[in-house]
Amino acid sequence: MPLALFTSLVFAGSLAAGLLGAMTGLGGGVVLVPLLTLAFHVDIRYAIGASLISVIATSSGSAAAYVREGFSNIRIGMFLEVATTLGAIFGAFLATRIPTHALAIVFGLVLLYSAWLSWQQTHHPETTPHPKNPWSDRLRMSGSYPDGNGGQLDYTVDRIPAGFATMFGAGTLSGLLGIGSGAVKVLAMDRIMRIPFKVSTTTSNFMIGVTAAASAGIYLQRGYINPGLAFPVMIGVLAGSLLGAKLLVKARVSLLRTIFTFVILALGIEMIVNGWLGRS
Repeated sequence: MPLALFTSLVFAGSLAAGLLGAMTGLGGGVVLVPLLTLAFHVDIRYAIGASLISVIATSSGSAAAYVREGFSNIRIGMFLEVATTLGAIFGAFLATRIPTHALAIVFGLVLLYSAWLSWQQTHHPETTPHPKNPWSDRLRMSGSYPDGNGGQLDYTVDRIPAGFATMFGAGTLSGLLGIGSGAVKVLAMDRIMRIPFKVSTTTSNFMIGVTAAASAGIYLQRGYINPGLAFPVMIGVLAGSLLGAKLLVKARVSLLRTIFTFVILALGIEMIVNGWLGRS
């Protein structure tokens, strides 16, 4: 394949991945690694290296726009990032002691169940307001976000200890399996902490970049980041993430939930298949 055509196709795929990652909070790596390895036959180590760079670009591009628009809750992101970082360290410690194929299958099943829960909420959304949480007031985590019509919608964060514990689990799985945990982060904030979906996805984008930056340094040190591959990926994802940030303001939450559901459904099936194949 000619280099110019290869670069153009990688850019186009990265643009779509950045758009999806910015609007769902998953990060573009969920789409990019399978795209680069299966469609373009890139070695998976270099695909992961380019994906990590793209995740940083997605987080940097969309997070800046989301903060400016008033969607991201930086206080929540920094608080929960403590749990995911501790979990990632714990997961790295366990990585050499627990078979990862078994964990991949379990994680895939969890994602399938999470997809079902998200689908249920899409068709039967919660309408009962929850009471004010004292922890939310003490940590000053509640806030507001634009409703798309010039107004603001207030929200209260609930079940903070349960959300923190889930984030620790997300970080542990990330350290064990070497995957992004954006799906678990969004579900923890949306389903457990009852943070509005748009705030959950935007805050997840902010958190993903912090974790990816540390991992990217390791891949760079080992020589698995190829500038010729990482550059079109980074530019494409950055452009897609900025476009996604603009579209999110007017997007319907039900549509975002549907996209989110199908993406984590595909990711769950992929995890189960890879875990099962690794078992044999």
